[in-house]
Amino acid sequence: MVRLNLKAVEQRIAALGGRDSYDREFIFELLLAYGKPQGNVTRLRTGSLNVADDPETEVAQKNVVYFKETTGDPLAVIDELKTSPAVVRYRTRFVIVTNYDELLAVDIKTGENLMIPIRDIDQHFTFFLPWAGMEKAQYVTEAHADVKAAERMGKLFDELLAANPGLLERPTGRHSLNVFFTRLLFCFFAEDTGIFDEGQFTTSVGSHTQRDGSDMDAFLGALFEALDTDDRSADPVPVYLTAFPYVNGRLFRMDSDQTVPAFTQAARDLLIALGTLDWSQINPDIFGSMFQAVVDPNERSDLGQHYTSVPNILKTIEPLFLDGLREQFDSCYDSVRKLEALLDRISAIKVFDPACGSGNFLVIAYKELRKLEHAILERLAELDSKHQVLFAQSRINIENFYGIEIADFAAEVAILSLWLAKHQMNTEFKEKFNVSIPLIPLKETGQIRHGNATRIDWNDVCPNGGATEIYLIGNPPYAGAKTQTKDQKADYDFVFRSRPFNKNLDYIALWFVKGADYIAGTRAELAFVTTNSVSQGEHVGLMFPMIFANDIEIGFAYTSFKWENNAKHNAGVTVAVISLRNRSSEPKYLYTGGLQIAAKNINGYLTDGANVVIERRSRPLGASRPEMVFGSMPRDGGGLILSPVERADMIAADPRSDQFIKRYMGSSEAINDGERYCLWISDDSAERAARIPAIAPRLAKVSAERKESKASSTAGYASRPYRFVQISYKPTDSIIVPRVSSERRPYMPMGYLGPDTVISDAAFAVYDAEPWVFALLTSAMHMVWMRAVGGRMKTDFRYSNTIVYNNFPVPALSDAMKEQLTIAALRVLDVREYHCEKTLAGLYDPDLMPEDLRAAHAEVDRLVDSIYSKREYETDEQRLSDLFALYEEMTAEEAAKAPVSKTRGVRK
Repeated sequence: MVRLNLKAVEQRIAALGGRDSYDREFIFELLLAYGKPQGNVTRLRTGSLNVADDPETEVAQKNVVYFKETTGDPLAVIDELKTSPAVVRYRTRFVIVTNYDELLAVDIKTGENLMIPIRDIDQHFTFFLPWAGMEKAQYVTEAHADVKAAERMGKLFDELLAANPGLLERPTGRHSLNVFFTRLLFCFFAEDTGIFDEGQFTTSVGSHTQRDGSDMDAFLGALFEALDTDDRSADPVPVYLTAFPYVNGRLFRMDSDQTVPAFTQAARDLLIALGTLDWSQINPDIFGSMFQAVVDPNERSDLGQHYTSVPNILKTIEPLFLDGLREQFDSCYDSVRKLEALLDRISAIKVFDPACGSGNFLVIAYKELRKLEHAILERLAELDSKHQVLFAQSRINIENFYGIEIADFAAEVAILSLWLAKHQMNTEFKEKFNVSIPLIPLKETGQIRHGNATRIDWNDVCPNGGATEIYLIGNPPYAGAKTQTKDQKADYDFVFRSRPFNKNLDYIALWFVKGADYIAGTRAELAFVTTNSVSQGEHVGLMFPMIFANDIEIGFAYTSFKWENNAKHNAGVTVAVISLRNRSSEPKYLYTGGLQIAAKNINGYLTDGANVVIERRSRPLGASRPEMVFGSMPRDGGGLILSPVERADMIAADPRSDQFIKRYMGSSEAINDGERYCLWISDDSAERAARIPAIAPRLAKVSAERKESKASSTAGYASRPYRFVQISYKPTDSIIVPRVSSERRPYMPMGYLGPDTVISDAAFAVYDAEPWVFALLTSAMHMVWMRAVGGRMKTDFRYSNTIVYNNFPVPALSDAMKEQLTIAALRVLDVREYHCEKTLAGLYDPDLMPEDLRAAHAEVDRLVDSIYSKREYETDEQRLSDLFALYEEMTAEEAAKAPVSKTRGVRK
C-alpha cells in the first residue's frame, strides 16, 4: 500500500469529482486514489479477490469495503446491507451503495454516515481517509446533542437542590436524588423509542400538573407507583395513568428511602423542556457517563470527558474476544452445526468491568455480541428455514454483564444503560426478523454492584469457577503516588494483604494485580485501558514482575496513543491498552500506528522482548562510551552565580575577575537560550581571586550561607567558599542533556558545548564527548529507548543517567562508523547554527522544526539504525525489540565474564 499524505489524497480524489457519468470502475479508482495496492485492486476487478455475495452488482474486499450497485433507493439498500451477515463476516470498514447518481456510505467502525451526489465525491474525500492510514479523530455526530441534554439536566439538578434545602444532608438523600434522575432518563428515552406512547411522559406532566410545579412531586410519585404496579385490578392506579405500562419492580419501586423532590415552576419548565429533546438518538454507550457530571457541579466544565469513545473501547474488546468470535463465524459460515455451537458459546460468555462507571464498556460489548448474534441467525435462516424458530428471542442476556462501581449514581446509570442498549438491539432484531422482543416488564436487572472494587472480592460479583469464558474489560482510575487520596492509599492493603508492594505504584496497578489473581489458572482474560506510564520507567519493575510470577502473560497491547473522544471538551490523555491472560501458545500482538505486529513475547515495556526489568546501573553497559554525570552543584545561596548584568558589572569594576568567570548552563538555559554565568575558581588561584574587591563579598556570602546549612556535606565547605560543593566539570567538549523534556518533541534538545561552559546540576553532562556520542544520543533509536525505560514528570520525559544512558545497549563501533556518525552529528550542529536565531525549544517544536534540521536528523537516524539492523525499521516497536534483544545479550555476556567467588562459588 502506498502511504499518502492528506494533500496527495485530495489531489487524487479531485480527478473523480464532477464527472458527467459514472460506472463500476468508480470503486476501483476510489481505492487506488487512497493508495490501495495496484495488484490488489486488479485482483478485485477481475474477481479473484472479490468476496461479495453477488459479484455481478457488488464488490467486496475483506476488512476494506462492501460496494453495491442498485437501480432502486440507495437508502433502503444500505440500511439492510450495513448489518448483513456478509458485512459482519468480512469485518467491512466501509459499506457503499450507489445508483451512480447518489452515493451513500457508512463507516462501520465509527457509525458515521455519508449521503452525497456521487459527482461531489471530491468535496468529501476525508470520509474514506482510514483507507490511507489516517484514522478519524471524531466518530459520532450526536455527541453535542448528548452534551446539550446533560447541560439541561444539570440545570434541573441545581434547581431541585435549591427547592429542597438539606436534601443532600439526609442519610439517603443523595441516593434518592440519583435514583430519581435515572427514572427521568428512562421516561424520556421510553417516550421517544416506543416503550411508552410517543411523548406520553412529557404530555402527561404538562397536562396533569400546575404551572407553578407545586403538585409535581405528588404526580410523579403516583406515576412511578403506577409504573411499578403489575396487577392493576387488585391495586388500581389513577385513571389518567392507566395508559402507562408496567415496567418492573426495581427501577420504579418506591422504597421508604425513595422520595420525589419538591418542584418549583422553573424546575417544572426545565423538565418539560428536556422532554422536547429527541432522546431516541441518545446512545446509552456515551450518555450515561456524561450524566455523572450532572450530580457534581464541579465537573460541569468537563462535560463530555467522562466517557471513552466507541473506537477506543473497541481497541480493548476486539482483540480480546470479538475478533476471535468473528473469525469463528467466518470459518463456520456454511455449517449449521458449527453456527449453532457458536450461538451456544456467545450466549454463555460473561463480561465483567470492575470499574464500570456508567457502563460504557459493558454496553458496547453487549451491543457487539448482539450484532454478531443477529448475523449468525440471519445466516442460519439462509442455510435452513427451520431455524426461523430461533428468532423468538435473543440469547444474549444482560445478566451475563457484571460491573463494580464506587459512585452510586454511575452504578444506577450503568444498569439503566444496559436496559436502553437492550431496547435498541431489540429494535434492530425486529427490523431484521419481524419479531418483537418487548423490553418491559424488565426481567433482567444486570449484575452491577455499588462498592469499592479494590476491597470487594471479585468472585463474589462474578463467580469464576475456572471453566467459564469470562472477559474483564474497562478503564480503571489512574492516580500516581503523590495524587492519591488517603482512602486510595488505604486500598493497597486490601489488595496486597501480606504481599510486599511499593507505595510508588500507580493506583491502577491494583486492578491489574487483582485482575491477574482473578484470572490465574482459569479461562478468564482481561484488557484494561491504562495510563501509559505503567509501562515506562520505574513502574515496570514495580508492577509486572508480580504479575508475571503468576504465570500470566501479556496477550496483546496497544502502545501509547491519544485517548480522544467527541465531547464538547475533548480529552487528550496518552494511554495504552494492556491485556493479561494465562501463559499459552496463542499468538501475541502489538498494535501501533495502525499496524498489527506479531510478537514472540510482550514485556512490561510493551515491546517484543524478554521479561527484563531495566534497573539502575553505575557505569555504561559495554563501557564503550564516556560516562554521563550530574552537572556541578554550587550550594552557594546564589553567591557564585551571575546574571549577564552582574558579570558585566564585575568585569567593569575589575577586569581581573574575567579569568574566574565561565558560562553556566542548566536545562532551561540550554533549551531556551538563557544566559547565566558562574565564578569558577580553582584551589591554587583561590587567594588571588579573594583579593579582588568585586569577588570577595560574594565569597563571604557563600561562606555564611554554608555555615548555616544543616547538611554537614554543605557546612563542611564553608571554609572553601570559592568552589562548588560537587564538581563534575572538565575543560573538554561536553554534551548537555536536559533532565526533563516535553513529550511532544521528536528529539530531546541536547546541546554540544565547548570546554569553557560549566553544566549545572539541573542537567546531565557527558564530558570528553566526541561528536559520534552526540549522534547516538540524538538518534531515533535512543529516543525510543528513553521513552520506554525513562521516567515521566507529569507527561514530560524525565531522563536518567543511571537507567536510560547507562543501560542503553550500543554494539561495538568501528572507527569508520564513528567517523560517519561524527560527520552526521556535525551536520546537525551546522544546521542548528544556521538557524541560530531560534532556541532549541523552537528548533525542536514538532510543528516548527526546520526541514533541513529534520533531514540532518534523518541521516543520523539512518546511520544509527544501520548499527543495529541491516533492514530498515518500519516502526519504533521494531527498534525497541532489537534494543531489548541486544540488552539481554550484552548483560548475559557481562554476567558470564563476572569473576567467580572461590569461597561462595557465585559470580560477583
